[in-house]
Amino acid sequence: MLPQLYSFRRCPYAMRARLALRYAGIELEIHEVQLRAKPPELLRLSPKGTVPVLLLPSGELIEQSADIIFWALAQADPQGWRRLELDAEALPWLALNDGPFKRLLDCYKYPDRYPQTTQTQWRAEAEALMLAPLEQRLARHAYVLGPNPSWLDLALLPFVRQFAGVDAAWFEAAPYPALRAWLQAWLGSDLFIDVMLKPAQAT
Repeated sequence: MLPQLYSFRRCPYAMRARLALRYAGIELEIHEVQLRAKPPELLRLSPKGTVPVLLLPSGELIEQSADIIFWALAQADPQGWRRLELDAEALPWLALNDGPFKRLLDCYKYPDRYPQTTQTQWRAEAEALMLAPLEQRLARHAYVLGPNPSWLDLALLPFVRQFAGVDAAWFEAAPYPALRAWLQAWLGSDLFIDVMLKPAQAT
């Protein structure tokens, strides 16, 4: 039995899990979930009903995307993308992304749902929180943690991609050339292109 991944192709959490699993060369079966009609087997495994969910042959269930990343890299990390001495720096970025930045991203993407302020203000808050600090780092080196790629790049990539897509013309003109270059390099990589193909074994 292969590991079973319940995924949704455009979900940023599922996307980063697939990136890590593909990078690590993990052979698995992918079940593409329709979020409006979640399969009963997913809900039996994980009542929270969100993706990604990874079921291992041992019966162990991994329900958080970051934990899937760490599990995948523990199996194989051919280019050294997880260096434990860098986790003290990386983990606060992950928390910032998955907490405050994700909330601002949702507000920016769906401003009608969050009328407390304007879409432009939501965007400005997200810029100050995440985009500007990322630009400062990426202006100094090619990846978030330094000159070499790491798991943190994979973890942040789908969320920056989603933010850029809300208003692509604005993002293209915004004062973030290093961030744009980083994003485009990842989006053009074989790794990203591969994981965004519709899974051959989707159910």
